[in-house]
Amino acid sequence: MLKKFLATLAVAAVCFGPATVLVSVAVLANPAIAACAPGSLIVGSIPDSLTATTRNGETVTLNRQQLTHAATIITTGSQTTGVGRRGVVIALMAALTESHLRMLSNTGTYPESADYPNDGDASDHDSLGLFQMRPQAGWGTVAELMDPNYQARAFYGGPTGPNYPSPRGLLDIPGWQQLDPGEAAQAVEVSAFPDRYQNYQPVAEAILTALTRPAPPSGGGSGEVVVPETTRIVFPLPEDTWVRTSAFGWRIDPVTFEEAFHSGSDYGAADGTPVYAVADGIVTHAGYTGNWGGLIIVEHTVGGERVASYYAHMWEHGIHVTEGMTVTAGQHIGDVGSSGKSTGPHLHLEIRPGGQDQPAIDADQWLTDQGAEGITGGTARATCTLSGSGR
Repeated sequence: MLKKFLATLAVAAVCFGPATVLVSVAVLANPAIAACAPGSLIVGSIPDSLTATTRNGETVTLNRQQLTHAATIITTGSQTTGVGRRGVVIALMAALTESHLRMLSNTGTYPESADYPNDGDASDHDSLGLFQMRPQAGWGTVAELMDPNYQARAFYGGPTGPNYPSPRGLLDIPGWQQLDPGEAAQAVEVSAFPDRYQNYQPVAEAILTALTRPAPPSGGGSGEVVVPETTRIVFPLPEDTWVRTSAFGWRIDPVTFEEAFHSGSDYGAADGTPVYAVADGIVTHAGYTGNWGGLIIVEHTVGGERVASYYAHMWEHGIHVTEGMTVTAGQHIGDVGSSGKSTGPHLHLEIRPGGQDQPAIDADQWLTDQGAEGITGGTARATCTLSGSGR
């Protein structure tokens, strides 16, 4: 079983600074604050390709799939306390060096690794995935290491990492912030070729610049916030905690006993069961709203299309996000409740292509069509806001 822990909410306090200058000064005093700097690690649209130059002058062209893996590394870093931009650059350098940002199977040692989504096959000992992590070295199982999100969490390490305290991730290396980025990458990877990583630092920095965007306008600016392209789709409840109780479409309303159209998919679950964001996105509503009861709305970009997800019937104390927060797929945003027009604890989920206030479609079918990943345990709650102000 993965060792999962709830990330602390202590870093939330540093996200409330009203002035960029104050945030910058705080970052100098505490590098962990960089993970919450407004807009510093927010992934925007993922381009179809990116060309950059290594330190030794080699031209490197990365495709959309490689850049999507880079986005996963960036997003995971943004949600891991203490990483910041420097830590993300180091992680990108390591993945570029080890796999060229590809999820690699290793059928020579683990034939079953080909059964998982991959970008090709490799044969370096028993190494797998983006960071070429080895099951025999204790990094994880084949199934775990063929998951790019797991590999990113394992590389960053720290108390919330899946392998703490060993094998060591970046956050487990004493004084890693003071090391040369290449040396820091080597400290995690322990490669026989320790000097390779520095060569990819310019490429890593170019990727981070291209995939992240500036903080949105503040002080009443009229600029529209760009919703990031999601890195994955997940089911909104933990596995083995729910049952389907009411499908999308016409039904007999359980309160009025009259025929009515049901615009969501209902999943019965125990009161307090964690509710997860189905995709990376931005919270546009979080509060009590009539028949919905406690309602969270998150706007996403999925395959270039704006999509809104609605999560209804939470208790007031079961809403763990505020408007303006950025969240990642699988992030704990609320708890199952039974507020509003509800006859028992459940999650009412709606999916609305085109964005908020557009017609809903069958959420259950949409999750199936998207190949939504199952969630097997708790993940960190959202802690940082898009605008740098909290509620």
